Amino acid sequence: MTAMELKKENKRPLKRRLGNLAVHLFLALLAFIWVMPIVWIVLTSFRAEPGSYVSTFFPKGYTLNNYIKLFTDRAVLNFPKMFKNTLIIAIFTCMISTFFVLSVSYSLSRMRFSFRKPYMNLAMILGLFPGFMAMVAQYYILKAMGLSEGAMIRYALIIVYSAGTGLGFQIAKGFFDTIPKSIDEAAIIDGATQWQVFTKITMPLSKPIIIYTVLTSFIAPWVDFIFAKVICRANGDQFTVAIGLWNMLQKEYINQWYTCFAAGAVVISVPIALLFLYMQRFYVEGMSGAVKG
Repeated sequence: MTAMELKKENKRPLKRRLGNLAVHLFLALLAFIWVMPIVWIVLTSFRAEPGSYVSTFFPKGYTLNNYIKLFTDRAVLNFPKMFKNTLIIAIFTCMISTFFVLSVSYSLSRMRFSFRKPYMNLAMILGLFPGFMAMVAQYYILKAMGLSEGAMIRYALIIVYSAGTGLGFQIAKGFFDTIPKSIDEAAIIDGATQWQVFTKITMPLSKPIIIYTVLTSFIAPWVDFIFAKVICRANGDQFTVAIGLWNMLQKEYINQWYTCFAAGAVVISVPIALLFLYMQRFYVEGMSGAVKG
């Protein structure tokens, strides 16, 4: 090896280290930008000063009264009731939507029928349009069914969030396509029905996509504002947390409820975080099982 080649070999580790340093600095900057709003909202939730305008990033005083007021002061905004409404809607929507998405995805991946390709093309075209374009029509349909008043609003929201979820089959179908069909064929030869293949064989092999579907199906109604506002209207007893947090920022409430808004933003992140932490272990188990298989 010549002296020139040795010099080039010595420069390569240096260039590699400089490149890694630049990448890590860039990622650190992105992490800082992403984390700062979260830190700010958590600090604001413990802030003792009232109002929405402050001159410093860190609060001058800390208190738990914002969380206490959030769950005890029900004279103006009943946050516990909103939290309960949203939790009920999100849980039932999650179960129904997960079943719809997985069933449609499995059917399109494994079965062959005459309307299969037209349905997938139609679903792709409909997916180009935002769902809220149909919210006025959906409201009048629900009103005609008697689901737009009182406690029936919960059923209306569950129907709205769940009914069209079968159109979002693309990701789950792509996952099912990666599972060898020979496994299904072997089970059918052994006498298994299509339902048994779906529940006993395909589902245990599909934990990652099941967890993804569960999380997205739960988060969608949990954070939605547009459909909830249109359907709930002035029915305060049926408000969801998104409507409650939005009301806290109205000009007549913002001075006294702004710090409670920050506390509410922290509180509504807890169910999502707990669900993710609980289901993460199943996701890891599913991935490890897929690697072993």
